[in-house]
Amino acid sequence: MVRRWPDLIGMCVATAFLWLSLTPSLLPRPWPWQGLIGGLAGIAGYALGVLAATAIRACVARRPGERFRVRAWWAYYLVAGIGTVAGLVWSAQAQRRLRALQGLNPSSPWNGLMIVVITLGTGLLLLTLARGLRLAARTSIRWLGRRLPRPLAYVLGPAAVTLLVVVSLHDVVWERGFIGFVDHTAKAINGAIDPNLPRPDSPLRSGGPGSLVSWHSLGANGRKFVAQATDPALITRFTGRPAAVPIRVYIGENPEDEDFREAADLAVRELDRTGAWTRAVLAVQATTGSGWVDPNLAAPLEYMYAGDTATVAIQYSYLPSWISFLVDRGRAERAQRALYHAVRARWSALPAADRPRLVLGGESLGAYATDAVFADPAELIAGADAVVLEGPPFASRLWNRMEDDRDRGSPVWRPVYDGGRHVRFGQFPATDLRRPPGPWERPRIVYLQNASDPVVWWSPDLLFDKPAWLHAPLGPDITREVRYYPIITFWQTTVDLAVSFGTTAPHGHRYGNGAAVAWAATLPPPNWTDTDTDRLLAFMAQHPLRH
Repeated sequence: MVRRWPDLIGMCVATAFLWLSLTPSLLPRPWPWQGLIGGLAGIAGYALGVLAATAIRACVARRPGERFRVRAWWAYYLVAGIGTVAGLVWSAQAQRRLRALQGLNPSSPWNGLMIVVITLGTGLLLLTLARGLRLAARTSIRWLGRRLPRPLAYVLGPAAVTLLVVVSLHDVVWERGFIGFVDHTAKAINGAIDPNLPRPDSPLRSGGPGSLVSWHSLGANGRKFVAQATDPALITRFTGRPAAVPIRVYIGENPEDEDFREAADLAVRELDRTGAWTRAVLAVQATTGSGWVDPNLAAPLEYMYAGDTATVAIQYSYLPSWISFLVDRGRAERAQRALYHAVRARWSALPAADRPRLVLGGESLGAYATDAVFADPAELIAGADAVVLEGPPFASRLWNRMEDDRDRGSPVWRPVYDGGRHVRFGQFPATDLRRPPGPWERPRIVYLQNASDPVVWWSPDLLFDKPAWLHAPLGPDITREVRYYPIITFWQTTVDLAVSFGTTAPHGHRYGNGAAVAWAATLPPPNWTDTDTDRLLAFMAQHPLRH
């Protein structure tokens, strides 16, 4: 645990991995995160170096003398010190160039000394844990070797330690520790009533007068969703004519409703109660893990159609999206599938001439949930009058299929699927959705995906496979200095997830008012023009939405 000096070859490989971790990735990194990446990459390099050294020693009988080893260590100290300083200076400059490319203030501090301290601290902690496990395995082998045949002890000893570690990490540290803490905290936030958020006084909102659901049952993000619907007076200021009160229906989470049929049925009855089927547009929105609906997805339709809209959503979790994605994304799929099919069945029963236009929307985990409703792209295209999805995660099945089947020559970050006949992709929708120049038939589907969004591009495959988004040509906001390195790129992109909201739209996981352009392109009201779209964007910029 203590007396054994680190392996020289392991330290050389660890230092090389540290240098590679200083290279830029999708997004600018704050220095504390760079220190963490350096430690994770360094310990991975050290493990590979030690394995290589062990193999070399097994094949080479002669060992270098003490004098050679001392000189080798001094050479390592010299090269590692100079190389690390040079790497930190270069990395700071590369981070500033990346920040400028994505429209961020280039003056973010880059504390090289603290990066080294965090890197060494993280690496030392992980090395101590690894040596502790090795010591436990050897102790187990010795103890079992006195009671069992030696070969069997060599199998059972490490197996017992591995089982203990897996159970401890999963059941104690993860499930009962971290997840338990997050669950308790998120549940308290979900149930807390914000005194500054007024209960709706309109019967056209869930939780308001005559609603079938209580104000408290909506959850924190559900209460925001219904209370912050676009004000008809504001809509009138934009349109210049009287506006209707937008309908917003929301059903909070019921943990006992595993298949969400009760929630979906309740949502349909709320739509019945509010008269939603007589509106011009009915939007089925998928929530993120915590029940949040992106207001930039809901509000543009309310402006465009002068409030003659109804929007419905149900909550399947109160956990943060990334936790929900890891532990219960099946609930997201079941919830959106139940809601869509319940709404679709009621909508299909109406006379075709009297139906509202049915649209679907979702951001991040909500995009994943909407994607999971349909069996193939053709079913998605036929499933609604328009679909707008923002930042789909890598696990989105239909999105992956369309990415894989994209037209030859189109990059993965801006694919062309089936000649752009129904489905189009964009980061800068005002221009991207005009390509390819061929006809864009209806129904229309838009995926908004930023080339620098780690939520879209992160995948476990990054550990050992170079992703398509790192092949030329690179995306418009990706630095040309980015490179792929096994293991290291995985950790860099994982950290990018943590800072994905630290950018400005349209970069990282920020999409701003891009949905307004997408709705205008997919479902414009009669006589709507590009000038109206520009006017809507300017108006929404002057009256920013509350998140």
